[in-house]
Amino acid sequence: MLTGKQRSYLRSLANNIEPIFQIGKGGINDNMIKQFNDALEARELIKVTVLKNALAETKEVCHEVASLVGAEVVQVIGSKFVLYKESKENKVIELP
Repeated sequence: MLTGKQRSYLRSLANNIEPIFQIGKGGINDNMIKQFNDALEARELIKVTVLKNALAETKEVCHEVASLVGAEVVQVIGSKFVLYKESKENKVIELP
């Protein structure tokens, strides 16, 4: 679990990154979960956009993805959410 201070720090880092995934009406599939895992291993922090035609709400999608990949939810704002997962091989972000 992330502390408030750590979450705040990760939110500040997430301000400068662009969303690298979009989730639409197709929802979440196995291939997408693999891509999320790969991206989290490489970057540790990713931003995702949930399109308007998605069948679920942003918070629902965010928590589902987070539980499937074992990541922490950093923030959900509007149609975007940010996930963090510490990398095993490529640790870049030092949490306070």
